[in-house]
Amino acid sequence: MLAIKERMKKLVKKMALCSVIGASLGVATAYAAPEVVVYSARNEQLIKPLFDAYTKETGVVVKFITDKEGALLERLKAEGKNTPADMLMTVDAGNLWQATNENLLQPVKSAALAAHIPEHLRDPGNQWFGLSVRARTLVYNTQKVKPADLSTYEDLANPKWKGRLCLRTSKKVYNQSLVAMMMWEHGEPKTEEIVKGWVSNLATSPLSDDNKAMESVAAGQCDVTVVNTYYFGRLMEKKPQLPLAIFWPNQQLKSNAAGVHINISGAGITRHAKNTEQAIKLLEWLSSDKAQNLYADVNLEYPANPRIKPDSVVSAWGGFKQNRINVSEAGKLQAKATMLMDRVGYK
Repeated sequence: MLAIKERMKKLVKKMALCSVIGASLGVATAYAAPEVVVYSARNEQLIKPLFDAYTKETGVVVKFITDKEGALLERLKAEGKNTPADMLMTVDAGNLWQATNENLLQPVKSAALAAHIPEHLRDPGNQWFGLSVRARTLVYNTQKVKPADLSTYEDLANPKWKGRLCLRTSKKVYNQSLVAMMMWEHGEPKTEEIVKGWVSNLATSPLSDDNKAMESVAAGQCDVTVVNTYYFGRLMEKKPQLPLAIFWPNQQLKSNAAGVHINISGAGITRHAKNTEQAIKLLEWLSSDKAQNLYADVNLEYPANPRIKPDSVVSAWGGFKQNRINVSEAGKLQAKATMLMDRVGYK
């Protein structure tokens, strides 16, 4: 938490330009200011500075409500046409796909969004757009594993990893999305064989979060795990002495599905938005050069806009090839992935 606050202080300095621009535009008086209402599963500390910067620049007031992903989707369904929400902001493409599947979002025609956000990071029907990229990759114990020992997610099912693998629980959407994308690539039978191999190689029961998985690796309880990179960044800021390092898997494969599994945080305009035009302008701004670092850096994520360089801490992990399958596929296959994981005993 402290590290996030420190990064936030640095980002506030970047926002000084926004303040100057806002002053030059002349911010509308409070009673006349247009408003946008955002329902966000992204924590307040990660979004409030962004929205404050946008208000300073444009005069548009951004009101927001934060909650868990599922709770926000249920709220939108219950409110229907009466919802005050103009935008839904959430994490994981599976949740965004679910919002589309529940008819909670609307298509957006925007040349700016099409230019800023790569095709594989947005809904094929343009109902949502990725705003930051989250790489789910391998982290290993540098005292027990050499990079040459590692290769792919699939190889973690190899018997050589027997008793050496730690995983986060299958109850978390991040691993459900990873398995769903593997199903898209390999088909269900082969993916089931792979995940069964993972379970066979576990050193301990699945852990509750990525931090505990990495701490188990660092402590020698296991040798390798699968985590989101921003968890690695946060943990190493607190405990830089830990013998942990990142490995980018699936880099040598040559199919469109080759590369590191990625997911997103993103947003879409709600179906019954009252301020659609202003909400689209906010979404476009969030994808812009100016806002992308503010959005991604505070949580040590990668900007979705490929023109923007990530934070120096993130850049230090090295470059990698992304899996280019459209992330919406994670949502389509997530229910089947969950059943597969349960079937092979991945709890």
